[in-house]
Amino acid sequence: MYRIVKRSDVSDTVKLIEVEAPLIAGSAKSGQFVVLRLKEGGERIPLTIADKDKNKGTVTIVFQVVGKSTMQLADFKVGEELKDLLGPLGKATDFAGAKNIVCVAGGVGIAEIYPEVKELHEEGKKVTTIIGARNKSLLFFEKELKAVSDAMHVTTDDGSYGRKGFVSDVLKELLEKDKSIDLVVAVGPVIMMKVVSEFTKNYKVRTIVSLNPIMLDATGMCGACRVTVGGKTLFGCVDGPSFDGHQVDFGELMKRLNQFKDEEKNSAEIYKLKCKECR
Repeated sequence: MYRIVKRSDVSDTVKLIEVEAPLIAGSAKSGQFVVLRLKEGGERIPLTIADKDKNKGTVTIVFQVVGKSTMQLADFKVGEELKDLLGPLGKATDFAGAKNIVCVAGGVGIAEIYPEVKELHEEGKKVTTIIGARNKSLLFFEKELKAVSDAMHVTTDDGSYGRKGFVSDVLKELLEKDKSIDLVVAVGPVIMMKVVSEFTKNYKVRTIVSLNPIMLDATGMCGACRVTVGGKTLFGCVDGPSFDGHQVDFGELMKRLNQFKDEEKNSAEIYKLKCKECR
């Protein structure tokens, strides 16, 4: 069992938990993820490792409350235990040869980009970070990212904080000004990663995106997380989650992610109703 030692609300819909998992904390690398189950028979939830502490033997997981399982996870308290925590899974992000990197994150992707920015900073690379959200209340990790970035830019769709606009607006300006940028790493909503990849392709700058396809076993057995990259079928769990953004078929990915939207919505509504009845 995996005990929760810390829990906090980092925004209106995004939660953070720190979990005791010494073996995972000792071997996890940036870009990798875990799969957790809350109880016997529960859904398998894939979530990125946002941070780790080898000395304490803990990993930090940040998640957005969007469906039944994440609603249940949000109700867990400090001291309670998760049934299962499998990881680290997937391949670590490959920054090979890059010296001047721009890391772009939107929404909950801000948590996922943090370990990558941190690793690049520790390696002495030049790192510029751009984060964005719909509004100020959905932003988080700004202080943590600023501490490990050479430059930091913040955007909000509605202009309630930072610069009004999208992360892609800032990225385009940076690519115009600085021709030495040799890698862009993008994590966040699929449409954002698609737009970023289209921009960088025009500038011929290598781009890595972190994909979040529907996933079941997370070990390459079921094939549910298949994605098309460079015309080939690959699996998000064992071949990714990081892929060449210029090669990803984003249209197919978005269609597959929307396959079970109605079922997910119904499950969440039923859970909300049951919780209301219990209270």
